[in-house]
Amino acid sequence: MANSQGIQLVDLDEQGIDRAFRADVLAGLGQEQKAIPARWLYDDAGSQLFEDITKVPEYYPTRAETEILESRGEEFAEAIGPGRAVVEFGSGSSVKTPLLLKAIEPGAYVPLDIAGDFLRAAAADLSAKFPGLPVHPVEADFTKKVELPAEVADMPKLGFFPGSTIGNMVPRTAVDLLRSMRETLGDKAKLLIGMDLIKDRKVLEAAYDDAAGVTAEFNLNLLRRINRELGGNIPVEKFHHDARWNDTFARIEMHAVADADVEFEVAGRTFAMQAGETIHTENSHKFGKRSANTLLLGGHWTPVGRWTDAEGRFSVILAEATIKRAAP
Repeated sequence: MANSQGIQLVDLDEQGIDRAFRADVLAGLGQEQKAIPARWLYDDAGSQLFEDITKVPEYYPTRAETEILESRGEEFAEAIGPGRAVVEFGSGSSVKTPLLLKAIEPGAYVPLDIAGDFLRAAAADLSAKFPGLPVHPVEADFTKKVELPAEVADMPKLGFFPGSTIGNMVPRTAVDLLRSMRETLGDKAKLLIGMDLIKDRKVLEAAYDDAAGVTAEFNLNLLRRINRELGGNIPVEKFHHDARWNDTFARIEMHAVADADVEFEVAGRTFAMQAGETIHTENSHKFGKRSANTLLLGGHWTPVGRWTDAEGRFSVILAEATIKRAAP
């Protein structure tokens, strides 16, 4: 749904329940390997917890990507050009965004995020930092095509997707998202995207299971959200967080693991889990240069630039919207 200004609204039923959230949770809990899409980790509490994760010592991606954005500003400005509407997908608190906006000469900024209150607070903060820049926050599920505000309709677009969030999705879903971004941004658009790189297993697992337990709280917050919003009674205290490297799929997996046999209800349906059984809540795929390029090309984006931090831990890639053609 969208209102008259083109802002995406959450589809609520007559009881105020998010239909998409309920459908995904019930479908996921009904599978043999229980799984819930990672996007539902990011309610307002989850979004704040993720911001806390970016500050723990073990979580290197934010520092590595920030290093790139701070040190390569002139190169970004030259490659991107002035006057573009910067459309950030899943903007969160927009911590990295000022680094990009300072480096280039944007015509407007359009943050998209599913967590509305968090989005509006972040947009207001950024407006204060850039008083001359038009800011148009859009509350939206950016996994689908989003109608952008009319104020930026005629501007060339730059999609901004930092944080290696693309890695949270299996390849098929990631390609679908990249194609949706292509539809949202239109022809002649560019995309600046972060992708984490394959590295030592111990470094990867520690980044998603920090000693302070912040990531564990982030993961288990999803169960609390289900209880709160879907009338669930999941015994959260009987679950623990687990992060594991899956070498076959080149990804870190996050699971909520049952410590004992449990039975619970969600939205009027009953589910049971045995001790050791898990709810798979998030993937974080890691990339090499070729796999990153292949993913982008499958999503109708052509890579044109690539930067890494000094330690080679993380990459930021610039891509252009692929021109559609009939011939191979």
